Amino acid sequence: EIAETALRIIKEEGVAALTARSLGAALGTSARPIFTAYQNMDEVKKAARRIALREFEAYAGDFENYTPAFKRIGMLMVSYAVNEPEMFKLLFMQEHKENRSFDNTMQDLGGMVDICVNLIERDYKLSPDDAKTLFQQMWVHAYGLGVMSAMRVCDFSEDQIAEMLGQVFAGFLMMLKSGKKDICAVQPSKDFAGTVNDIPYLRDSGKEENV
Repeated sequence: EIAETALRIIKEEGVAALTARSLGAALGTSARPIFTAYQNMDEVKKAARRIALREFEAYAGDFENYTPAFKRIGMLMVSYAVNEPEMFKLLFMQEHKENRSFDNTMQDLGGMVDICVNLIERDYKLSPDDAKTLFQQMWVHAYGLGVMSAMRVCDFSEDQIAEMLGQVFAGFLMMLKSGKKDICAVQPSKDFAGTVNDIPYLRDSGKEENV
């Protein structure tokens, strides 16, 4: 009940509105019962986030009825930011006190990561490693669109979201299918005196393997 009430406050008023006082008032009690169940408000927020994550998974749960299924999930992620901005902020935009790796962030997404990676493996005939790479890159892109939507930086139509996600996905897929993903790790050089056309993997040779 405490966690569900906390989530309702976040939905209606935003993450910053969740305090021990506001939660106690919504529960019709003092703050004491809250700290009998939880050590602090961070734990309350985490409990509310677990409920929110289950709600998001249910929100995106019809992906198997669509083709391509993985794109459906990406579009729903951005749509969620548009329609439930405070929930999106709770799930994906919370600052952490400790340093975190990208893998830590992926773990926060729960079972959705495995679902997406398995869909990519199945539908695009990629290896598990390449499917994971493609998922991570597309998650970053969809996340960016979601943040811009949740923060009202930009309004995207459904057609715009579909087009942008599709273009980026196609580019990453071609790169992975070419077997040359390692060339993307090149560092810019101050000493390079030529032009872009002098770099072998960026030169337009008209051959698919150079994509």
